[in-house]
Amino acid sequence: MMEVQKRSPGYDMVVVTGPTASGKTGLAARLALRLGGEIISADSRQIYRQMDIGTGKDYSDYVIDGIKVPYHLIDIRDPGYRYSLFEYHRDFTEVMTDLRERNIFPVVCGGSGMYIDSVVSGYRLPEVPPDPLLRKSLEEKTMEELTSILSSYRKLHNVTDIDTRKRVVRAIEIEKYLADHGETVAGFPVTNPLVIGVLYSRDVRRERI
Repeated sequence: MMEVQKRSPGYDMVVVTGPTASGKTGLAARLALRLGGEIISADSRQIYRQMDIGTGKDYSDYVIDGIKVPYHLIDIRDPGYRYSLFEYHRDFTEVMTDLRERNIFPVVCGGSGMYIDSVVSGYRLPEVPPDPLLRKSLEEKTMEELTSILSSYRKLHNVTDIDTRKRVVRAIEIEKYLADHGETVAGFPVTNPLVIGVLYSRDVRRERI
């Protein structure tokens, strides 16, 4: 087992990420046990019940030396449910708040890049309802026109907002809503994470799989 201090100085959360079969779950569980912590999953497929083999739920990895390390945000929805990044943020915040109240060290583990990045970067995710009238007014606009409209609200730091028509329309929808209604984003837990990436060569990963 790797040597880790009881509490990592300066860090209030550890994030373990990597591709399938990289051993990230076992590493995260050992770190959580060593740090007196619990696991928060960041996997967009393991949230679904029943789909154990297909989503790589290695429950045995959470048992270290006969001790079961608690985990969260696994098996929380039925198959077919459309779980959003907004919902993940809401559920993550609830778990993080609970862990902090119990003085439990959080260890985030997963391979879903958007989930990991949203946690580490502290995405602002407002719950904005669809605006059918706005969408109708944007139907005939070109991508260049849509991009210009979005840039009138804010600087375009995130290129993923403008890589498809659907994304840019939704981004405009969100910005217009915030402009009309004011800031409505719930506070996301401020963290100072230590990010650990686990990586093997493609050939080794194939063997492990």
